[in-house]
Amino acid sequence: MPQSTDRPVLLLFDINETLLDLAPLRASIERLLPGGAELWFTTMLHYATALNLAGRFEPLPEVGAAALRMLAEGRGLNLSPQQAQAAIAPITRLPAHPDAAPALARLRRAGFGLAALSNSTSAGLRAQLAFAGLAPLFDAQFSVQDFGVYKPNPQVYRGAASRMRVAPGQAMLVAAHGWDLAGASLAGVRTAFVCRGKQRPFPLADEPEMIVQDLSELAGRLGA
Repeated sequence: MPQSTDRPVLLLFDINETLLDLAPLRASIERLLPGGAELWFTTMLHYATALNLAGRFEPLPEVGAAALRMLAEGRGLNLSPQQAQAAIAPITRLPAHPDAAPALARLRRAGFGLAALSNSTSAGLRAQLAFAGLAPLFDAQFSVQDFGVYKPNPQVYRGAASRMRVAPGQAMLVAAHGWDLAGASLAGVRTAFVCRGKQRPFPLADEPEMIVQDLSELAGRLGA
């Protein structure tokens, strides 16, 4: 995507891992699958998008529980649907990263439109932002349920921009996942990558307009 010197009007924020710390969720998964939290998370996303490509949309909690049961069975552990759901329940009770609220407040004061954009369900997203204390900082909250397709389908990013009444090129996605930014870029949305943990940009995707170490750096680079 061509680099722009114009300030974006709207900032779309990914939620899981970008704004929220996944540590409690990882700990819950690790109690059942030692060393398997990262594999579970990527497997959940893989099957959610694979089903979606095949024309079927399943809410993320259902996909996450099914992925956990599948991985557990591979280790000889038989989990009931209820056990799997209980293991992933902490996803709605994740703390915000320490830099999240201060940076969002700075950006809001600077006049940016702020919207959450998540693969979580609508109810799950509301619960997540309320628990983390971030809900009042957003102008809007969008779940992929609003569009019937998962990120990184370009329809999600274009749809969020449209509902906020801005052109895709006036919006910027802020996320800690290369696949997420790849989809946004293909939708004509500008991108900023946040280096959470070991996450790094995907080399085959368009280069992000910004690569930052945390959200405080993002706010500063956007002039907030």
